[in-house]
Amino acid sequence: MKKQLIAASAISLATALAAPAMAQDATDTDREQEASEAEGQRGGGFDEIIVTGRAGTSELRKAEASYAVTTLSDEALRITNPASAAETFKLVPGFWVESSGGEGSNNVRARGIPTDGYSSVALQENGISVQYDGGLGYLNADQSFRFDETIARVEAVRGGPASIYAPNAPGGVVNFITRKGSDNPGGLVKYTWGDYGLNRVDAYYGTSLDDNWGVFVGGFYRESDGMRDMGFKAEKGGQIRGTIDYDDGRNSFALDVKHIEDKVPFYLPVPLTYDENGDIADVPGFDSRSDTLAGGDTTRIDILNVGQPYDFDLTEGSHTQLTQVTLTGALALSDVVRLESKTRYKNADMLRNAVFPTGNVTPIDDYLASLSGALAAFPGATGLQAQYVSDGEVLTSSTNGNGLVIGGNLLSVSVPIDEIIADNRLVAEVEAGGTHNLALGITYGSADYRFDRYMGTSLLDVQGNARLVDVVALDANGDVFGSVTDGGFLRYGSIYDNVSIGAENVAIYGGDEWQITPELRVDAAARWEKINIKGLVAQKSTVSLGDDSTLADDNVLTGNGVFTPVDRSFDDWGWTVGVNYQFSRYAGVFARYTDTFRLPSAGEYNGNPTRTDQRSVPIKMAELGVKYGSSVFNLFATAFYSKFEGVSFTNYRFNEETNQYDDPQVVIADTETFGVELEALVKPAEFFDFALQATWQDPQYKGFTYTDQAGNVVDYDGNQLIRVPKLALRAVPGINLFDGRLRAELEVEHYTKRYPDIANNQTLPSYTLLNINARGEVTNNIILGLNITNLTNELGLTEGNPRAGSFDAGDANAEYFLARPVFGRTVRASLSFMF
Repeated sequence: MKKQLIAASAISLATALAAPAMAQDATDTDREQEASEAEGQRGGGFDEIIVTGRAGTSELRKAEASYAVTTLSDEALRITNPASAAETFKLVPGFWVESSGGEGSNNVRARGIPTDGYSSVALQENGISVQYDGGLGYLNADQSFRFDETIARVEAVRGGPASIYAPNAPGGVVNFITRKGSDNPGGLVKYTWGDYGLNRVDAYYGTSLDDNWGVFVGGFYRESDGMRDMGFKAEKGGQIRGTIDYDDGRNSFALDVKHIEDKVPFYLPVPLTYDENGDIADVPGFDSRSDTLAGGDTTRIDILNVGQPYDFDLTEGSHTQLTQVTLTGALALSDVVRLESKTRYKNADMLRNAVFPTGNVTPIDDYLASLSGALAAFPGATGLQAQYVSDGEVLTSSTNGNGLVIGGNLLSVSVPIDEIIADNRLVAEVEAGGTHNLALGITYGSADYRFDRYMGTSLLDVQGNARLVDVVALDANGDVFGSVTDGGFLRYGSIYDNVSIGAENVAIYGGDEWQITPELRVDAAARWEKINIKGLVAQKSTVSLGDDSTLADDNVLTGNGVFTPVDRSFDDWGWTVGVNYQFSRYAGVFARYTDTFRLPSAGEYNGNPTRTDQRSVPIKMAELGVKYGSSVFNLFATAFYSKFEGVSFTNYRFNEETNQYDDPQVVIADTETFGVELEALVKPAEFFDFALQATWQDPQYKGFTYTDQAGNVVDYDGNQLIRVPKLALRAVPGINLFDGRLRAELEVEHYTKRYPDIANNQTLPSYTLLNINARGEVTNNIILGLNITNLTNELGLTEGNPRAGSFDAGDANAEYFLARPVFGRTVRASLSFMF
């Protein structure tokens, strides 16, 4: 146990370097042996074997890879204690992660990827995707995944061959590898307390039954109030996993069954303003680090619909009910040929209920003035008044401390899905002018899902757990004559979707890793893939529910009984070639060029079954890497280039006057990015180390020119990609005391300014976060952990207001605006018992 705690977090930054055996003098050999032993203490030795981003029979050490790969060991994961899958991605350079949405439904981008969610970065579990299409419209892959103590380690590949060996992965693959019984992991019980009402228990037990067989079971259960105050128990649930595995050295087999029953909130942007110095500040009466507009009045409410009202239950949050069965195995067909097979079946029912703030944050007097035209609907009315739904109290400019109101979309999305993914490959090792590791495989993915969406648009005041507001029409005597709203709703049925779609993918791939000399290896691979998308999308019409006393039910979107069929097919092929050269055991270089693609997603047809802008997106990527390792200093630096050609950008903008989304405008443009990723570790003494990871990039739109709805020609060529910083930096000084029994580290995260819109009109300022991680061994069996995030309670913004329009967010100088901050300071403490 003592060695496990030494420089644990440095594993996430130190890329282990090794090379095939070659002639060396005694000095080099001794030096590299010291380096290997030092790295081994951190759990990620120079000879660490990697399994992600390649196919072949031979073992490949991390230093031999001709692509950028980062490994996160068990010890690194335990001390950083990520709260979500997205938080794990933050430990890898090259990824820009927005984890401010909570435990699910976050955004990940890498190397200039212009898409959100996990649409171009694959989230894998034991080498097979958690979801074939990680960006399947409101069904991000992390909704089907929970991070817990059953995860043993993580391997992350950026760019490179990821798009050849994994579906929908031009930006990379992050592979979460679970514990298994044949590794004889023993047992653990861990209790975690958090200062936001968190109580969580993780546990596992695994053991080998004999030399070849093992069993494992583990999972977690937790409850908490949530990272923001929702006014109720916002997180509730957990998961359980059971595994049986066999490995005799030639053949292997594993059956893994996982079940998730879990509710977590989805956090949205909040109102903000500026102080007298022009710096971003809280709106009076609203704490942007801990408050949310959701809760209270919007916790449980009926949204009127045609027929039965829709029961909107905010306590459901993002509710995942999932059963996943995974079968993997390898069969030695001969001494040089092996069959590898992985199959995953998933049955899931996903529900996401959330309050999406929309439109502008507006003083109540200005808002009422903007509705003056509504008086025409109530002949005899002379004025408008705002009042709370719950008690009728009049809302004025001083009632709630700020006198502000905001639109709130109460949105419910249900996505039941059945999915099967199968990957089968033949791998062989052949001697011919060197050693060839050959692979030929086929991947099949089939997903059938429904997409049911319903929404009502409400009016809220601005405070933590905002209250519903009615706008009523008054006569000359001050009596209520009618109502613009109804129970706080400006419009019932402001969104309606009823979709049933199936997506079927078939891919064929092959590759060759050719070790020409002990120092030089060349690898090449190619992939062809086809997707068929078939389904039915309900046509919509607008109806009135017939209540003449309010305007809220006059324009309710609903299905009209007619369905539009979707029947589209796309295919493309891509390839990659890389070269790796090892100068010595501890130093090498690699270069790679990749010409790949991203096929359209079935989710793009959820709201528009007749769209014609979808096509395969060509993607070109190049990278050049340098790697060096010793007992004192390790370095992995990668320069990269990426270009996405002919990407469809859609401008979704919610119209406050009609309380529905305008017809979306689509622009086809390119993106181009140059950048450098850096991982470094300095360990001058056993008691101190310093790790650094940094990504600098210049992500730009190219050829982004269009004519807006007013007839003006707009040119955004050269503008910075939205929400991606040019510089992201993570520095981690750490100390190791008491013979390695205690480790403490300070994480310093810094991100430069970003823009929430393609016009680059609104700025999301740079910010710096400080986090503290500590882990100490009390006895050989008892371990204490401490994680403090955002120590200084920094106000850092990760997202603007997407519903204001992604092309141009509007008035950049408005007094009030919407954005999604990082979470405020949180404290988590844990007690683990290992046996």
